[in-house]
Order: sequence, then C-alpha cells, then structure tokens
Amino acid sequence: MLPTLRQLQYLKLLNEHKSFVAAAEAAFVSQPALSSGIAELEKALGVRLIDRSRGQVILTAVGEDVLRRAEDILARAEDLVEAAKGANRPLAGRFRLGVIPTIAPFLLPQALLKLRQEFPQLRLFLREDQTSRLISSLKSGSLDAAVIALPYDLSGLDHAFICKDEILAVMPKDHPLSQQAEIEPEALKSAELILLEDGHCLRDHALAACQWNAPGAGDVNQALNGGFAATSLNTLVQMVDAGLGVSLLPEMAVESGLVERSSVAIRHLRSDHAYRDIVVIWRAGSSRSAEARLLAGVIARR
Repeated sequence: MLPTLRQLQYLKLLNEHKSFVAAAEAAFVSQPALSSGIAELEKALGVRLIDRSRGQVILTAVGEDVLRRAEDILARAEDLVEAAKGANRPLAGRFRLGVIPTIAPFLLPQALLKLRQEFPQLRLFLREDQTSRLISSLKSGSLDAAVIALPYDLSGLDHAFICKDEILAVMPKDHPLSQQAEIEPEALKSAELILLEDGHCLRDHALAACQWNAPGAGDVNQALNGGFAATSLNTLVQMVDAGLGVSLLPEMAVESGLVERSSVAIRHLRSDHAYRDIVVIWRAGSSRSAEARLLAGVIARR
C-alpha cells in the first residue's frame, strides 16, 4: 500500500509544529484523525517515523529521511496543480518568489511594475531571506523560484541569467584611496574593511572580487573576523560614512541611490572578478521552470 499525499502532509505539518494538536489545527482535522494518519503512514512504510517516548514530537533518523522525500513529493504535487491551473496562461495565479536582501530593493521595484502590466492575473508572493534559507525553501516546495547572486552551489537547481552586477569600492571622501581612479584589491588589505555579517552571500562575493577567498587568503579572513560587520547595506554605508573603514558594494545598490545622502567616494576595482551574476533559480525538473525563465526575462528588461 502506498502512502497518500494527505499522510505525507500530516508528517510535514507535524515536523513544522512539533505538536499533534497544532499540526491537526493546521491540517483542519481532529487530533485523532492526524494521529491515525501518521500511524497508517508508519504501517504502510513499515518503519517508525516519530519518537514518542520523550513526550515530544521528534523524528527518528528514518523519519527525517522520509520527510525530505515527502517534501519533494508534495512540492511536485503542488507543481502539478499549479501547472494545470495555469495551462496556456503563463504566470497566472500564485507564484512564490524568494529574493536576497542585497537584490530585492534595487532590482525588483521596476520589474514588479512590468510583471503587473504584462501578467495582470499573476499573484506574486515575495519572501526576502538569505540565500541558504531560500534554497532550502525551494527544495522543500515552499517557494517556486528565487532571485539570488552567483557564485553559489546550485546542486539540484536550474537557473536563468538576469544580469551582471559589478562590485565597487566605497570609502570616506577624505580617505587616501579616494585619490585613485581605480583601486587595487591588494590596497584594501591595509584598510579597515567593513563587510556584511556572515550568512550574507555578498560578503563572499566581495572577497571573491578581491580574490581573497582563495587558498592563502587566511590572513584576510582572520582580520575580517576581528573587525566590524554590518547587518544591512544601509548600515554598512553609514559605517563607512562615519569614517569606520572602507567597504565593497554592488553597483545596483549604488545606482539605486543608496549612497546619495552620504559623503562617500565610489571607485572601480582593478579586477576581472569584481562582479556577481544575478539569476533566477528553481528546482530541477519543476513544472514551473518555463515560468521561472519567463520571469527572469521580464526582470532582465527592467
């Protein structure tokens, strides 16, 4: 006997809420009905999925593996439903899009206006988060696509290119480096460098722009770990404007006016690696891949 989608949904909700009562409420069923569904799922699979001996909901090792597979099955089932609803009507109905914070406010406003004009039946749900969490949501089926920056590991994902985004040096206007037309990455090693805190991929892209995340660059990473770190690009610009150091910013943020009210200087880096690729990503094999590619095309025409 095969598991049902409903049983797999019960398992997913149970893991999310860590409570049979809360999971049953989320599934709009009674607690006995949900408990029975989980028991039937365990019987069908011939394994124990939930460790009930500790008085709390904890998945067994097998249960965690089953959950990962269940999330993929449920995501594909949702894809099937959405694809059927949107047959011959691309980008109609619900579309859940993730985007990283260092892209969202600078790339999306004009793109969203175009999407509304060209696809009036589209109901776009946006989620702003860091790349690692967006990819987890994609793979679990909580998102249909996401806008992120490369390089990044895209195992199990497909992508479509939007644009290149140059990485620029930013510093106080009276800083010695501001006298140069272009900045050598090596010159930044002696400066007080401020980047975003760990978890933001722009931090890694900034280091890659200077080729400081390559083998032998440990001294730079060690120095950064003991320095300032910003939680957002706005905070980062304010810290540079206050004379606390120099930093690296994406060109799209500069073009969007992020530094207009500050007294900072912007300079190009003398590096062939001073850029990041902006892309739309989605689950490999997703039935919404054509729509994700279409979305990337609209954003690229912003």
